Amino acid sequence: MIPLVLATGFLGSGKTTFLRALAQREQARRLVFLVNEFSALDVDGDLVAEVAKDVLRVPGGSIFCRCVIHDFISQMQAVPERFGEIDGLVVEASGIADPGVVGKMLADTGLDGIYRLAAVVSLVDPGTFPKLLKTLPNIQSQIRAADLVLVNKQDLFGEAELAATEALVRELNPRAELQRTAYAAFAGDVFALRQSGRPAGDYAACRDPNYARFELGAAEEFDLGGLRRTATNLGNLLFRLKGVVRTGQGDHRIEAVSGRFSARPVTGYAGSYGLAAICAGSARMMVERKLHECEMARRS
Repeated sequence: MIPLVLATGFLGSGKTTFLRALAQREQARRLVFLVNEFSALDVDGDLVAEVAKDVLRVPGGSIFCRCVIHDFISQMQAVPERFGEIDGLVVEASGIADPGVVGKMLADTGLDGIYRLAAVVSLVDPGTFPKLLKTLPNIQSQIRAADLVLVNKQDLFGEAELAATEALVRELNPRAELQRTAYAAFAGDVFALRQSGRPAGDYAACRDPNYARFELGAAEEFDLGGLRRTATNLGNLLFRLKGVVRTGQGDHRIEAVSGRFSARPVTGYAGSYGLAAICAGSARMMVERKLHECEMARRS
C-alpha cells in the first residue's frame, strides 16, 4: 500500500514551505505531491513544482468539502496508474480544511485498499494561531487530527509566544509529537511517525461563511507600497494574499498573512500573474475594494 502523509495548517502557516523542504530532502524517494489550493488561482502548486517532479493540483476549494471531493478522489485513484510504483503520496490540504474526515473518505471510496494513512502533520504560526483559534473551528480540528505539530517560524517569535502556542496545542492534542521549526524544516521521517489517534469528521459544505475567496490583478500593475500598506492595515481580516504581480519596480512575489507582508523580486517569471486572496467572509466587499484600489491601471 502507498503511505499517505497529509499536511494541514491554517493559511500562511508554512505548508507549502514544508512540502518544498520535504521534496528537496527526500530525493532518494519517489514521492508524488498533491496540492490543494482553496483559491481558483493555483499559486502553491507552482511553488511545489519548482522543486518536485511529480505534482498534482486540486484548486478551487477544500479537498474535504462536497464540491471538490470528487476531483480529489479521482486524482488519488489515478496515481498508481499514472506514476507506477511510488514511495509515498504527500497531500497539502487547503488552509481551511478539516482533516478529521480523511479516514472516512478513504473507507467510503475504497481508497483504503490503495493508501495507508501514515501521518497527519499540522503546522501552526504563533503569530496568528492564538488569535484565530477561538473563532475558526477548523484550526482546532487540524490540531486534534495531527500526529505531528510543527510550531513554525520560531525564528520570528520570542520564547513567551512560542511557549504560549505550544500550551494551546497541548490542550487540544496532548498525544501528538510537537516540534519547533524555522522554514518548516522537520528533519525526521514523516512516513514513520507514531500514530496519535484522530477524531472522526464529516465532509464540509461547499460554502463556509467564515471565509471568502477572490482573485485579482492578473493583467494589472500594482502600487507595491500601497499594496503593502493595505494588506498590513487589513490585519486579521485578510487571512492570506499570495501570488506574483507586476509593479513599477518589476515583478514581485507577494505573500501577506494576517497583517504581515512580504514582497520578493522575481526575475524571468513565466507563470501566471495575479493574487489569490482569502479573507473573513463578512468583510469580503471591503477587503476586495481596498485591494483593487492598489491596482495602478484602475487608479489612473
